[in-house]
Amino acid sequence: MKLEHRTERTNGHGIEALKKTALFASLTSEELHRIEGKIALKNFKKNEIILDEAHANQFMYIIVDGAVKVLQTTEDGKEILFAMHGTGDFFGELSMIDGKTQPAAVQATRQSVAALISKDDFMSLVFSQNKLLRNLLAILCARLRESWKKIEMLNQHNASDRVKMLLLMLAKNIGERGEEGIILNMKLVHQDIADMTGLTRETVTRVLDRWKKSGEIRVLRNKYIQLTPEFESITL
Repeated sequence: MKLEHRTERTNGHGIEALKKTALFASLTSEELHRIEGKIALKNFKKNEIILDEAHANQFMYIIVDGAVKVLQTTEDGKEILFAMHGTGDFFGELSMIDGKTQPAAVQATRQSVAALISKDDFMSLVFSQNKLLRNLLAILCARLRESWKKIEMLNQHNASDRVKMLLLMLAKNIGERGEEGIILNMKLVHQDIADMTGLTRETVTRVLDRWKKSGEIRVLRNKYIQLTPEFESITL
């Protein structure tokens, strides 16, 4: 199936996008070059809805550069934030596998570029590339385990424990280790953390302020959160 809204040639950027994605990371350069011809790049503005939860999806999206959030809107207009993804992450594969509507909407949180792979091309690749199929199964298993972890987090009665568990989970997904700890490579406002933990923004602010004073976390100039070695040593 041809991409009906192909707006840009990849010009080699497709290969770099695939290399950064766990789904394709184990493929050889030759295999990646063959796949590159099946993808197209598309730009998304800040706050633009990339996927709508009411419609079945026809593409898988790989974030080449940018950040998105996965959310649902309740009947009274409140947003429930499920997850946040950054460069190298992908989404939209579930709808292509089972043909059902998107379980949640995906919205760009800043100007972003995504690589798109059509449903037909995706399914063809999965069934012709054993390494790709194994990677997909491993990633889906990891996401299932992460969902169990989130349920465990939401069952914690202590607010600090909830926030700690969330930040440690985010560290695995979007964290970059440095000499002074792990930096979460995405701007997180207190409301984002509140939405993902089921707490109020005021409660999250109190918890984070306490950790900043004790040196367990730092908030950098770009508003990214850094988890210090003291925070990393926390056991739950």
